[in-house]
Amino acid sequence: MTSAKGGLGKGMGQLGGQGLGALFGKAGVTSQPAENSKDKVQEIEVGKIQPNRYQPREEFDEAALSELTESVNRYGVLQPVLLRKLPEGGYELIAGERRLRAAKAAGLQKIPALLREFGDAEVSEIALIENLQREDLSVMEEARAYQRLIKEFGLKQEELSSRLGRSRSHIANTMRLLNLPQEIQTWLMSGVLTAGQARPLLSIEDREIQVKAADYIQEHELSARQCEELARQLAEKPGQLPSEPEEKGGKPQADIFIQEAAEKLKNLLGTQVQIKTGRKKSKVEIEFYSEEDLERILGLIGQQREASNQERIEKLRQFSQTGKFTV
Repeated sequence: MTSAKGGLGKGMGQLGGQGLGALFGKAGVTSQPAENSKDKVQEIEVGKIQPNRYQPREEFDEAALSELTESVNRYGVLQPVLLRKLPEGGYELIAGERRLRAAKAAGLQKIPALLREFGDAEVSEIALIENLQREDLSVMEEARAYQRLIKEFGLKQEELSSRLGRSRSHIANTMRLLNLPQEIQTWLMSGVLTAGQARPLLSIEDREIQVKAADYIQEHELSARQCEELARQLAEKPGQLPSEPEEKGGKPQADIFIQEAAEKLKNLLGTQVQIKTGRKKSKVEIEFYSEEDLERILGLIGQQREASNQERIEKLRQFSQTGKFTV
């Protein structure tokens, strides 16, 4: 069982209401309240709401949705979804896909909503930007969202970096994964491969060898560092996969843990992060490009700390009321 705050997720906590309006303003998207709505939250019948046709997310975490549904059953939907009226009648979802799904699963007949007047292009851009703020978006969904924002709205990588608070190098490196064969992209989507394991394969020109190398990486559970070495070997001797990877034993698992931790920090902070391990001490290196960028990173770290503190406070409050901790 999760608390209401945890169940509703931090993504829309930042994007709903005033926060969502602030994001749209930053993204260059303007919104006008629907006639006579005056920003008033309305109760809209769930059955009259159509999914967002521009939704970039292809997969939803069923376990997370179950937790959210349980939270909705207990507390209701605390953050309104964002809708627009359709000319033929009914409504189309703009933001709040997970809350709408949870409301349906919980058997709710109505859901709190705000109505806005948006064009198709604006709805598409909002859906993409909203989802890019989430931490659980797969790397391929993220890459395709970047690609759509650039192609459909004429944005440059520098503009995306400014709007999303992510480094230009992170955006560029993520989009490069779209050059990999579809089979490898599917593995990335499912989580079988990580971005750190797949990126070295871009240095291999032969797409058939790329797929064979990706399969080899999965079979031998190579670390990102070992993948880089494998790609270098294949560049020198195309098609000759080694019989066994180097550095067998316990070290590859440690490498995988470090690389995954660095990848999570990179996605969270929107900049390059390196974790360097040593015998006596290790260090984390976080890149920043200006004073403003440093302030942005410090702000993100502060937000995470505040969210963690609030979660602990909520658990302590619940313990004082029920005598049980939720996990």
